[in-house]
Amino acid sequence: MVFRFIKTFLFAAIVVSTVDADSINPSIISAPGYGELAYKLPEIGSYQLPPLGEASNGEVLIAEGERRTLYELFNDKYVLLAFIYSTCSDVNGCPLTSHVFYKIKSAMKRDQELAGRLKLISLSFDPEVDTPSVMELYGNNFRYAGSAGEWQFVTTASHQNLEPILKSYNQVILRETDSSGRMNVGYSHVLRVFLIDPEKKIRNIYSVDFLHHDLIINDLKTILQQEQRRGETIKLAMVSQQTSQLSKPGDNKLGYELSSYVTDSQDLALRKGEKADLLAIANNPPLGLPAIPIPADNPLSREKIDLGRKLFYDRRLSLNDTFSCAMCHVPEQGFTSNELAMAVGIEGRSVRRNSPSVYNSAYSNLLFHDGREETLEQQAWGPLLANNEMANPSIGYVLNKIRQIDDYHGLFEAAFDGRGVSMETLGMALASYQRALVSADSPFDRWRYTGDEAALSKSAKRGFGIFTGKAGCVACHSIGVQSALFMDDQLHNTGIGYRESMRIFPDKQQVTVAPGITIDIDRAIIDQVGEKPPTDVGRYEVTQNPHDRWKYKTPSLRNVDLTAPYMHNGSLSTLHEVVDFYDQGGVPNELLDPLIRPLGLSSQEKSDLVDFMRSLTGSNVDTLVADAFDAPIGDVGEGDPSWVHGSEVELR
Repeated sequence: MVFRFIKTFLFAAIVVSTVDADSINPSIISAPGYGELAYKLPEIGSYQLPPLGEASNGEVLIAEGERRTLYELFNDKYVLLAFIYSTCSDVNGCPLTSHVFYKIKSAMKRDQELAGRLKLISLSFDPEVDTPSVMELYGNNFRYAGSAGEWQFVTTASHQNLEPILKSYNQVILRETDSSGRMNVGYSHVLRVFLIDPEKKIRNIYSVDFLHHDLIINDLKTILQQEQRRGETIKLAMVSQQTSQLSKPGDNKLGYELSSYVTDSQDLALRKGEKADLLAIANNPPLGLPAIPIPADNPLSREKIDLGRKLFYDRRLSLNDTFSCAMCHVPEQGFTSNELAMAVGIEGRSVRRNSPSVYNSAYSNLLFHDGREETLEQQAWGPLLANNEMANPSIGYVLNKIRQIDDYHGLFEAAFDGRGVSMETLGMALASYQRALVSADSPFDRWRYTGDEAALSKSAKRGFGIFTGKAGCVACHSIGVQSALFMDDQLHNTGIGYRESMRIFPDKQQVTVAPGITIDIDRAIIDQVGEKPPTDVGRYEVTQNPHDRWKYKTPSLRNVDLTAPYMHNGSLSTLHEVVDFYDQGGVPNELLDPLIRPLGLSSQEKSDLVDFMRSLTGSNVDTLVADAFDAPIGDVGEGDPSWVHGSEVELR
């Protein structure tokens, strides 16, 4: 009996490993895995394969009957796990799986990365017949696939050991019966092959219609590319941690999507500040920046900068003494807010746009995303009076409040030659501090403007070529001969605003609910429970010119690696997403800027472009952040106009 089984599966294995799909009756073999794919595969790295769940463990037998667990066999590799039985005669069942595995194993001879990172495991669900020696013999039929890589053939000691494994992988196996109802040698089962990552997460499940070696290799290459990107990000973060310890959020979320993520929150008490000479920095901007344009009626002085710094971090400048400028423009988060797509103001009130970074705002002639203000002096009053930001009812209210706070007595007079607090002097003071927050001397600057070849990686140099060439980014993010602002002080329609206004969204949205766990939620459900996005037509709201609909200001790319999320509404979370957006040509609409077009970038070109943008982080970021940490945080205390002593509060 055993000889008959062995003879049967040997014949099946030999047929599968040497089959020529063109020579076999198509009515018998219909599975795509035997031939060429009938469609073009998506570009590697252009799609996501989020975890589908945990891969389960279980006890199995390998050659010589040695006991092992599946996790031991996985051995921190990517794994393709298939459930088969050796005597299967359905060519679109187990033989198909073995044929596809044979193709992948053969490909390992030509691809060292594939051979080193992927392991194939065929697990029998017929332990009565498929003993360890039988499975070893079965596997010998595929030795011609070459020695590169691993393909292991395993079984279990009994059905009792097998059942928990089958159940955990949702594999239903039924013993076939003959016409008289007696069990025969066949099994009925649904073919499913599992792609499992080193963290024991199932990344894809392949059925008959999708089991093809080219598709599986494409999926694995996509995951490996994403892993490489994540590794590069973490590596960059480690380097940044050595040279830019302060320039990151208090709770570092690198790798948050992994189940192994551990919070990296930092004790605020340990983040000690150190006052910097901001006037010296402003008077002598770092390498790569031109001289700061300074208004004739508001020359910089140390007193003005210090006063503006104090005002910037003072919560008492808001209606209820709880909100400061720095709570939207967080110093350690690139002077923006990495945690929020769109800003949140006093009492949690929604703001419809992302907080722009304050870095290098001294060079901007258009302020706010729609360019509605032209000077920092004017801009300062916008958030102070906005009902959903700091919510002060009037200019006079703010000025009277400051006049009554003891620790401001004499500061305005000292900074402005005897002039006290006024609408003009308050704007000048805040503008002076923001004007001093200039940052450059990045790796790019040292390479570009001093000729230091070692300052920039090969990938970033290639990215610079793409930035200034094929992608055409430099058309808006300008680079000069002696300096580079990476902006054009213009407004453009990229389609982001149009998409939001027209509600052009996919039917489902992926939401991360915990590290490594994502779910797809119907857009209709989100619309039911979520706040309806406010209308935003960009520059049109300022000019009332229909041609200005959905135009927004070009931001500088300096320190862009620190200022996620991106775009005026924070709708793109990473630099990779930004590059993908522009590579696709934005969102088509009748007013789309003619500079926006499909770019046709390869995965490598996209990665190089991101590396280039990451090279734009200034060397003095830590200095500016440490200075911010040294600033006093204005809070209500005894002597302030809003102070009420606890014993005097009468509960009603």
